[in-house]
Amino acid sequence: MSQPGLRVLRVCSVFQAWPGSSRGKGMGFDPVGGMQNHTGELSRALDNLGVVQTVVTARRPNAPRYERVGRNLDILRLGLATRRFRQLYWAPAVRHAFARAASADVVHVHAGEDLVVIPIGLAAARLHGLPLVLTIHCSLRHTLSVGDPRSALLRVLGGWIEEHGGRRADAVIALTSRLARLVESRGFDPSRIHVIPPGVKRSLFKGPFEDPLPHVKGRRVVFVGRLQRAKGLATLIETAALSRTDGLQVVIVGDGPERPALERRIAQLGLGDRVLLIGFVDHDLIPAHLAHADVVLLPSAYEELGSVLLEAVQLGVPIVASDTGGIPSVVRNGANGFLVTPGDARGFASAIDRILGDGLLHARLVEGALARAPEFDWDAIAGRVLDVYRDVVPKGPAWATTRVGASRQPPQGTVSAAG
Repeated sequence: MSQPGLRVLRVCSVFQAWPGSSRGKGMGFDPVGGMQNHTGELSRALDNLGVVQTVVTARRPNAPRYERVGRNLDILRLGLATRRFRQLYWAPAVRHAFARAASADVVHVHAGEDLVVIPIGLAAARLHGLPLVLTIHCSLRHTLSVGDPRSALLRVLGGWIEEHGGRRADAVIALTSRLARLVESRGFDPSRIHVIPPGVKRSLFKGPFEDPLPHVKGRRVVFVGRLQRAKGLATLIETAALSRTDGLQVVIVGDGPERPALERRIAQLGLGDRVLLIGFVDHDLIPAHLAHADVVLLPSAYEELGSVLLEAVQLGVPIVASDTGGIPSVVRNGANGFLVTPGDARGFASAIDRILGDGLLHARLVEGALARAPEFDWDAIAGRVLDVYRDVVPKGPAWATTRVGASRQPPQGTVSAAG
């Protein structure tokens, strides 16, 4: 159990999607992804440990502005129905974060490609004299690949913000050892750096699973992720075209802004019989798609650590992924999959053909994946994050005398929608 009444203000631009907000026009609002699942599942696991939490995040269409989840998890979704600038959530987020920090013991910021989340969290922590914990999901200095003016701006300005916040944080959580080494090399205090990977909700991966695509025959390669350029979608389609495996079926599970371009490319290459684009599915259904995959493919241009890799490990599915970011911390060449240089479609196709053409190799990779499955359990990982909170929160009466499970009221002007 946690220490009594530990209170956390969590600031993140994305959070696990509200049911119904991930379809239709909601797909244009970045509702799904590894960071979304990370913040949602971590918050739920900490709630089970008795931690009292308020989440300040951006609002997507159809999602309630206020939601109570579990025993003591309040979610405040802020902003306007615009696809630009993270729904302008940062304007009301400043006010709500400052107000909610007054009754918190620690501020935890989750940083990705949003430039305002670190300044908001840092200012709220300073205003109330609170410790700051910073989780770096995608390092704009060390993980982001520059390919256009937007990414160049993110690298320069975002990298500076990341380092400014990281040096002032009481604790920095890196998802991989690689990222921990890199941020330490930039002058971060090594005693404040903690390596804590994402996790999975292991109960979701207890089979057997009925095949969600019984009409799809042949060997199956599955991609799961948001359809955006960073995921290496052009490489994915070229890989499908180059593979020499007879009867290969490439299943793309996900949606996003690049879907129209992806559909056009599939048609141009005449891959309609080989590539199946099924769109968004609820996260609870992802294990069934992965369980019936022969290989999981992740050809990202850049990525610190894709959550689908951890999910594939749970089911013992061999992985072919980009040798970039922290992905090698999960995918080990010849042990549970193969790593390929980003953009090398021929290399990806060769790795897939090698796995599917060698039954003994495939079986060995399955065993290697299953051996690592227990490492990525959200319950255990939430306990490690809680230990970080304990390290940085002063042992004083402000939090130690608060009773776990104490009732809290929704903020004025909101409607509770319990989950």
